[in-house]
Amino acid sequence: MDIGANLKAVRKSRGLSQRELAKRAGVTNSTISMIEKNSVSPSVSSLKKVLSGIPLSLVEFFSTDIGQTESAPVIYRQEDLLEIGSNGVSMKVVGKAFPNRALSVLSEIYPPGTNSGDDMLQHEGEEAGLVIEGKLELTVGDDIYVLEVGDSYYFDSNRPHRFANPFEETCRLFSATTPANF
Repeated sequence: MDIGANLKAVRKSRGLSQRELAKRAGVTNSTISMIEKNSVSPSVSSLKKVLSGIPLSLVEFFSTDIGQTESAPVIYRQEDLLEIGSNGVSMKVVGKAFPNRALSVLSEIYPPGTNSGDDMLQHEGEEAGLVIEGKLELTVGDDIYVLEVGDSYYFDSNRPHRFANPFEETCRLFSATTPANF
């Protein structure tokens, strides 16, 4: 693990400058700079002190290699998308190789007469989507909605929900869910 790159990535992801992190942690600005450049190898207690300014525990810091996101792919070609659909529905995951994804992004195709299954779906997180072709029938709780091209949805995924295409034309949509459960 590249401790310097990880610290820099964590610091930036929290919107902190080196100066602000140093102030919060009670260390000098040069200490943060030297750790991030791997000029020094901090002791466990020094690193713990620096991480307290974020705040982040040593376990959290070492459990994921946050610095990997800098080398993760940015572009995912059509052939790189992971197919996870079933029952005639195509669901392709965008960014499958991105480390520690917080978000699942899907390209979905519902041919006429297909659906997400007989059972209502329900899970932690949130869902959003945008219909880009055709029509989609969305059931959330007891409510049924018909979405057309350009219509979108956003709801708490704890609510029972289901997707269907009872129409005569194929429906294409782009969706996202949190957490990254696909």
